[in-house]
Amino acid sequence: MAGEGTSLKSRRLNSRTPATAEEDGAMRKAEGDQSFGAVSNGWVNVEHVISRKKQLKKKAEQLKLHLMKEVDGHFSDFVENLIEESTLLESASSIPTFPAACTEKDGRKGRGVKSSSEHGKIFISRRSLLDELFEVNHIRTIYHMFIALLILFIFSTLLVDFIDEGRLVLEFDLLVYAFGKFPIVIASWLCMFLSTLMIPYSLFHLWASGYQASSHKTLRSLFFGTLFLLFQIVGLGFGPTYIVVKHSLPPASRCVVIFEQVRLFMKVHSFIRENVPRVIESAKEKSTFVPMPKVTNYLYFLFVPTLIYRDSYPRNPSIRWSYVLTKFAQVLGCLFYVYYVLVRLCIPLFHNISQEPFNLRVLVLCIFNSILPGVLVLLLFFFAFLHCWLNAFAEMLRFADRMFYKDWWNSTSFANYYRTWNVVVHDWLYYYTYKDFISIFGKRFKAAGMVYVFMVSAVVHEYALAICFGFFYPVMFILFMGFGMLFNFILHDRRKGPIWNVIMWTSLFLGQGVIFCLYSQEWYARQYCPLHNVSHPDTARAPTFMDYLKPRSWTCYLQL
Repeated sequence: MAGEGTSLKSRRLNSRTPATAEEDGAMRKAEGDQSFGAVSNGWVNVEHVISRKKQLKKKAEQLKLHLMKEVDGHFSDFVENLIEESTLLESASSIPTFPAACTEKDGRKGRGVKSSSEHGKIFISRRSLLDELFEVNHIRTIYHMFIALLILFIFSTLLVDFIDEGRLVLEFDLLVYAFGKFPIVIASWLCMFLSTLMIPYSLFHLWASGYQASSHKTLRSLFFGTLFLLFQIVGLGFGPTYIVVKHSLPPASRCVVIFEQVRLFMKVHSFIRENVPRVIESAKEKSTFVPMPKVTNYLYFLFVPTLIYRDSYPRNPSIRWSYVLTKFAQVLGCLFYVYYVLVRLCIPLFHNISQEPFNLRVLVLCIFNSILPGVLVLLLFFFAFLHCWLNAFAEMLRFADRMFYKDWWNSTSFANYYRTWNVVVHDWLYYYTYKDFISIFGKRFKAAGMVYVFMVSAVVHEYALAICFGFFYPVMFILFMGFGMLFNFILHDRRKGPIWNVIMWTSLFLGQGVIFCLYSQEWYARQYCPLHNVSHPDTARAPTFMDYLKPRSWTCYLQL
């Protein structure tokens, strides 16, 4: 290290040109003349001394800034190199060993098998970013400010209810309604989880155990692949959706079922996607060893907070139960926070709008009045789910890689925001959607691969919102596929500087306002405008399926 520092210093000294040396000499001469003039005839020029001190102070600040940038750059390079080396060492030391029952020849052949995980995400032990930032007093103060705002919401709600009702109202009727029919939710989750645990693993085990000895490998793969797709479409796709619609579950209960449906779907895909290439490669090597994952590994993967399957993950030595209880308490606090945001900021606003004639002024005011509750709900969802909920399960399972998100709030481009907002989902989309698309069509179609990823993400987001709210209103899809994809190509990674971070936050605020406003308007329109009043009011014909799909808010408000 000392030798590198000496050589670096010598290179910097040698890089100074003669012109620079002459300029320094001229500057020193001018400074000497000024100092001589400042003390001429025994009198000291006070103004010159003050200006000279200011110049020296300014020069010292510039040197300090330059030195800090140099140190920060070298330190960042050092840390990045250290992380890369530790990652390589850990990945090299975590090569799975084979059972003792395998012969030495089979072991050599098994070691030659390359799985797709060797070229994918590497898990290392690391903390969540907010856990590190909350150790800084300045950042923890922001957390305290949100707690203070929650206290004010509670006080305002209690005072208004006391003035209106003459008593304290602690019924939480909105939460009771939103999470209604929860026994059906629990039964649906148990059916989804048990079927996901048994059926995909059994199909994979049956296919892999006889794949090498089979004389019709293609037909065998097509048969079991068809069975697996039927399970994905019918078991995990149609089944939960049918239960949600059939029993008319409330919005929050629907969210639980649909989010678990999507999560299990993505996990099963990762399990099959990571293990099938290993079996095929093992058959090509004509090894008697079949790389079959244990059912305990699969069960652990179904609970661990990641969507990328591995036979093993970095683990912590112990469980901090106080940390787990704290995170679950914070999730509960965020749930009540959302309740008070809806009660104080949303319900009065949209209840009044639904009674007024619709015009452009009402729409604009609605969008801008929805920005504050929309942003609060977005931040609360991020903190409650991506930080508290995932960290609680990671701690209980001793899962050591806690990078569920990155510093998305510092993003200067939407491309970086999409990569850092939800790292768990981004990793799945990157490895199983984007990279698979590129491997099929080639690197020339990278832009098409990005469009394909946006389309998949937009469809899934719109599907979840449509089922959870009970109506199809493709605002999210249009924003995702339209403005989101456009901003991804315009506000790309070459955009640097604070102004681009301001633009990113401004666009995010406005987008949340549009989403919150339009979906809330449609919700209230379907509550206060029955379908027979909107479609075909002058005829006796029953409403068709397309009538249920049409947005009802604008038609209803225009009639007012």
